Amino acid sequence: MTEIQTLPASLPLFPLAGCILLPGELLPLNVFEPRYLNMVDDARREGGHIGIIQPQASDTAGLVPGQPALHRVGTAGRIKSFAETRDGRYLLTLAGVSRFALTAEAEAQTPYRIGRVDYTRFIQDLVPRPALQGDRSRLIRLLGVWLAGENIQLDWTGLEHMPFEALIDRIAMLAPLPPHTRQDLLEAPGSAARAVMIEALVAGLIAARAGGRPQ
Repeated sequence: MTEIQTLPASLPLFPLAGCILLPGELLPLNVFEPRYLNMVDDARREGGHIGIIQPQASDTAGLVPGQPALHRVGTAGRIKSFAETRDGRYLLTLAGVSRFALTAEAEAQTPYRIGRVDYTRFIQDLVPRPALQGDRSRLIRLLGVWLAGENIQLDWTGLEHMPFEALIDRIAMLAPLPPHTRQDLLEAPGSAARAVMIEALVAGLIAARAGGRPQ
């Protein structure tokens, strides 16, 4: 049985604006809202998978009347670690498994939303990321210039030795980008496409701020 056959056809959905999870990456979460505490409890009993998905703009029609619209692509994450704090919050880490297409929403009796999902478009997510070659020093230099202009400090620890494909996906998840840009990066075919998008985006932002051309 392949791993795609073991993934659930229905997922509890955790809508998070400005947040994506990519296959092979980790996402730490601090869960405190009662409906999502309930969601985590149920997920832990039923295989440990949760769907991370972004809400769309407020004026976009959703699959369920009266519910905020969701993007049609998210990622199934598997609970990798779990801890409960003294004040009742859940601290967990999700490991990204595969992206999915949201095809429908179930009429759930739960306080959280449940999506009917299809993974077939993203079958490549279930194999190791192919090694990617790129100009790491140029990318890190561009990131440094951009983030310095935004008064953001970046922890460079480990970036010099991280596989380039992992570096690209980590940047896509963590860089201070607007939700729609992050969604575009999530839906890109893979790390190679994300690398092209990120470098063009960062170079363009630097150029726009300087009133000139990318370096």
